[in-house]
Amino acid sequence: MIHLNAFFLKMKKLLFQLSLLIIICTSCNRSVFLFSYFKGNGEDGLHLAYSTDGYHYFALNKDQSFITPRVSEDKLMRDPCITQDASGRFHMVWTVSWNAPGIGYAWSDDLIHWSEQQYIPVMAHEPTVRNSWAPEIYFEENENLFYIFWSSTIPGKYLETENSAESNYNHRMYYTSTKDFNNFSPTQLFFDQGFNVIDGTLLKANEKNYLIVKDETKFPNPQKNIRITYSDHILGPYQPVSSPISESWVEGPTAIKVKDKYLIYYDQYTRHKMGAISSTNLREWENISNEVTFPEGTRHGTVFKTKRKILKGLLEMN
Repeated sequence: MIHLNAFFLKMKKLLFQLSLLIIICTSCNRSVFLFSYFKGNGEDGLHLAYSTDGYHYFALNKDQSFITPRVSEDKLMRDPCITQDASGRFHMVWTVSWNAPGIGYAWSDDLIHWSEQQYIPVMAHEPTVRNSWAPEIYFEENENLFYIFWSSTIPGKYLETENSAESNYNHRMYYTSTKDFNNFSPTQLFFDQGFNVIDGTLLKANEKNYLIVKDETKFPNPQKNIRITYSDHILGPYQPVSSPISESWVEGPTAIKVKDKYLIYYDQYTRHKMGAISSTNLREWENISNEVTFPEGTRHGTVFKTKRKILKGLLEMN
C-alpha cells in the first residue's frame, strides 16, 4: 500500500506538470515566474525553478545545476541574481566566495547556454575589504544602464556598529553601474542608514524604487529581519527604513507582483526552507509562508518574469 501511494503521488505530480507544459506551449507569449537559487554552499552552481501562479515553484533540469562556477579561488555560485534587458538577454551576478573583493557575472539568451564567466573586482580598491556578498543586478531601461549593488565589510569604517554581527562583519551596501560589462563606474556607497545591512533587492512599483534589505544586526539585540524603504530614483535618497516586516532569522529577500499582491520570498535559513509575506499596499504585510512551495534545499535566490517560450525550452531539458 505504501508503494502504491508513493506511485500515485508521483503520477499526480507528473500529470500536473504535463498539464502546465500544455498550457505553456499554447500561450508562449505570456509571462511566467522563474526563480534562480543555489543549494548547499553554492558549489554546484545555478539552479532554476518555475511557477505559473507565483506560489508554487517546481525545479527545472531535474534540479541539477545549469552552470558550474569557475571564477575565484573558492569557485562558488551563491545568491544568483538574474535580470533581463530590453533585448531579452539575461544577465546574472553572484557571490563567488565568502571573502573575495569581487563578484561573478555571465549572460545568456535562453538560460541554458551561458557566456564565459567574468570576475568583476568591485571592491579591489579597498585593500582590507573582507567580502562582496549577495550582489543584485537591476536594468534601468530609461537609462539603458545596469546597476549592480552588494554588501561589503571594510574594517575600521562605521565604528558605531562594528560589533553588531558575527566575526565583526559590519556591512554597508555599495554599487557600480555599467552599459557593457567592460567599463564600470567607480564603486560608491549605495545605502547606509546606520545599521548592519545585507541582501538588498529592488522592486519597481507605483513609480517608486522599493529597496528591501536584511537588518543583519545580532548584537546587542538580534534583528535578522527584513525591512523596506523607497525612493524616486534607484540611487536614492531613500526614506527612513521601515520597522521589521518579517519574522527574525530570515535573509535573501526577493520581490514580485502577483495579480493584485506584492510577494516577498525569503530564505528561512535556520529552518531550512523558504518563506514569504504578501501585501496589497507595500506597508501592511501578511505572512503566507504556508501558502508557498519551493524545491527542497532552495537557498537565497531571485524571482523574475519572462516569456513562456523561454520556459518551454527549459522544460524540454527535464
